[in-house]
Amino acid sequence: MTVDTLAHSGTRTITYGVIGCGMMGQEHLRNIALLDNTAVGAIFEPDAEMRAHARQFAPDAQFVDSIEALLDVPEVDCLLIASPNFRHVEQLQQIAAKRPLPVLVEKPLFTDPAHVAAIDAFVDGYPAPVWVAMEYRYMPPVAKLLEDAEDVTGGIKMLTIREHRFPFLDKVGAWNRFNRYTGGTFVEKCCHFFDLMRLALKSNPVRIMAMGGQATNHMDETYAGEAPDIFDHGYVMVEFESGVRAMLELCMFAEGSRYQEEISAVGPKGKIEALVPGPGRFWPASLGPAPLPQVIVSPRDPKGPEVRDIPVDPTLLEAGDHNGSTFYQHKGFLELVRGAKATPDVTLADGKWAVLMGFAAQRSMVEGRAVDLDEYAAAL
Repeated sequence: MTVDTLAHSGTRTITYGVIGCGMMGQEHLRNIALLDNTAVGAIFEPDAEMRAHARQFAPDAQFVDSIEALLDVPEVDCLLIASPNFRHVEQLQQIAAKRPLPVLVEKPLFTDPAHVAAIDAFVDGYPAPVWVAMEYRYMPPVAKLLEDAEDVTGGIKMLTIREHRFPFLDKVGAWNRFNRYTGGTFVEKCCHFFDLMRLALKSNPVRIMAMGGQATNHMDETYAGEAPDIFDHGYVMVEFESGVRAMLELCMFAEGSRYQEEISAVGPKGKIEALVPGPGRFWPASLGPAPLPQVIVSPRDPKGPEVRDIPVDPTLLEAGDHNGSTFYQHKGFLELVRGAKATPDVTLADGKWAVLMGFAAQRSMVEGRAVDLDEYAAAL
């Protein structure tokens, strides 16, 4: 069924086909279940344990043994890809060849610089909308910062993003322990933040300088005799075409922090900050209630910071680890599938930029020099 047809189908049930139901896929299932007039019709998940978990959240779904079989289910109207990172490109290509439906594909869009040509070909030839899942845009305090930043700052001149969080969690086959499967930490984890930088600054990057490495996490682990090679911390400086500069600070051995994400935007009129707690299930009950998300507005004149609590519906907090954002993202994607929204909020071009910025950051860390984005992209 085409998007145009769906646009005239009123509130009829929209049926998802889901590829991958590990930890993130199950979060998607829980949030789809909160949406009106939706169903999960078919799931492809090769791991038996993950299939068993997924059945709890989509008991009426048909479980199939391949993507081809999933695409053969006639009721499916749209697709969600939540498989391991390194599978995304090949799965998008399979879908394009057999049945190009609207797709919500988890980040990162791809994991290897060699995938760029394949992504460009896919962009040029895919006839249905594709939305890249960048949940952090929809975290309520972050969304509020994005909405108010221009007015509060008078135009952002400095943007700083700090994430102090827990290490990578255990996933099927330990795929998230290795650069070749994740794209590297500054692709896998930080594509969110590079996407936020471009969105907030309305400009593309021109140069990246970064330092980072593996200091603490996973250093005593081995898998089939191989030690994990993913980085666990770093600093990234980004210069944009507009002349504005942004900074990212990542630490993945700081789960004792009160807030997981802290974002500040500063301009000639003032500063706005967003403070986002980590997943509620990781907050110790002995410490009392988990911290509330906040936005802080600090004008230069008159001075006087204003702290605004940004509470999130407890139902949404229980449905996932991303401060309610997965639900809001799905609402937008559902509008796109129904034809009420013309284009994805997060395009394939956005997804590509976020990955390229991550690759450039990691290259800068390894080579100890700034990376020119035009030169880097031209060499791919």
